[in-house]
Amino acid sequence: MKKVVLLATAVLISSGLSMAQADENKDYRIPLIGEKAPSFSAESTNGPIVFPSDFGSKWKILFAHPADFTPVCSSELLELAFLQQEFDRLNVKLAVISTSPLETHKQWKKALEEVDYKGRTAVKIKFPMIDDDTRVASNLYGMIHPSINGTKSVRGVFIIDPENVIQAVYFYPMNVGRSSEELLRSVKALQTANDVHMTPSDWKPGDDLFITVPPVTDQKTENVPDGFYKLSWFMWYEKASAKK
Repeated sequence: MKKVVLLATAVLISSGLSMAQADENKDYRIPLIGEKAPSFSAESTNGPIVFPSDFGSKWKILFAHPADFTPVCSSELLELAFLQQEFDRLNVKLAVISTSPLETHKQWKKALEEVDYKGRTAVKIKFPMIDDDTRVASNLYGMIHPSINGTKSVRGVFIIDPENVIQAVYFYPMNVGRSSEELLRSVKALQTANDVHMTPSDWKPGDDLFITVPPVTDQKTENVPDGFYKLSWFMWYEKASAKK
């Protein structure tokens, strides 16, 4: 009888290890632009969170970083904290995530709120810092890149619209910090572009916009409606002043 029990126990342990190993080796795909943002539940410095539904009909940014108490990650979060009001004006909610545990998040948050970065006064961090110690969320979003590190996420960013559809995705390596100003610009561009208008390279609010359909049927005509112009037959603009 003892042999049977021991054998059964060994089989269960072996099966569990095999399943864990299989999960570890599983290739998780990166959610693509136009797809629904994967949902997950986790603990955060702001309490329990269900992402993205807890943020309702707002724009969301899931901002992943490799580890707490590291210089590059610290600089990124301090920049985000400095721009919190600007993100609020754009109806954007930030959610920062890493595979560091919650208690470390809390200690790091406290330390960051005492840093006088770039000669600014210290800033309170209002956005949640999510505990993904289990790597469930990081795997769902394809942010664990094993060839770089099998336990820490790369610097991933997902910009998600009010319908919880992914509108932009980008990744940075662990040793290169991201531009918070570019993050803001991307959100503003996404909120401006639509089926009619597109933003050119390096577009900023107030710049002219491309249009998807020319305002004339005859490209040779000189009777172009006010507020429109072209650089070539395939590059038609609408003046920003014409949209006001």
